[in-house]
Amino acid sequence: MIRERERLGEGELDGELSLTDVILRPVHNRNTFESTVERLANALRLGVFRTGERLPPERELAARLRVSRATLREAIGALREAGMIEVHRGRGGGAVVTYSGPPPPRGTQALRRRGAELRDALDFRAVVEPGAAYLAARRDLSADQRAALVAALERVSNAPDDASHRTADSRLHLTIATLSGSRMLVDAVTEVQILLHEMLTSIPVLQRNIAHSHAQHSRIVNAILAGDAPGARRAMEEHCAATSALLRGLLG
Repeated sequence: MIRERERLGEGELDGELSLTDVILRPVHNRNTFESTVERLANALRLGVFRTGERLPPERELAARLRVSRATLREAIGALREAGMIEVHRGRGGGAVVTYSGPPPPRGTQALRRRGAELRDALDFRAVVEPGAAYLAARRDLSADQRAALVAALERVSNAPDDASHRTADSRLHLTIATLSGSRMLVDAVTEVQILLHEMLTSIPVLQRNIAHSHAQHSRIVNAILAGDAPGARRAMEEHCAATSALLRGLLG
């Protein structure tokens, strides 16, 4: 169990809520196959399962998603065809993650055509993520939860390359949302981070912006750890505003 928690990342942050639980939540609609593909693909994009790791056993994934193993196998097959995983047969086999980030962008025209949708996502984020930070700071966090938050911050600060930084950044924001204790907030932040990931990978990586982002992340985390809910909200508002300004400028 300990090894499994370490492999999945932050592990149980709230007794009920963990990053794995958030992304791989049960499928409750009639589009079972499509929703299963979406859940698994989001888990890869947001770094719940990293490149080179094996997915959990089919039985475990099917139980977590509450789908049949036949549906799960079809979804895994779709991810294999999309080049996101490889499936190895035989003893010691399984599904291994090969996804290492989106392909280099061919330009920003497609994103610009979705301007209204993306502007709405940034406006939504400006409300949702500061609220998540505020609630996280108000909670009486356990030692494990505080350690998980610090570890998530360190992963962003020490990311060895741009792709790792983007994944670690998403995981930090999802960790903060998880610590809010609200499943609805976590779902909202997940959706926002997926769109944000798409936008940020379509612009150049600017080291000055990365340094500024690191400083903002530190202020957010320190405020949460200090129980300063208004300060955590203000720091997250500033961070979201900076990202939005950069994206509006570079994506038009």
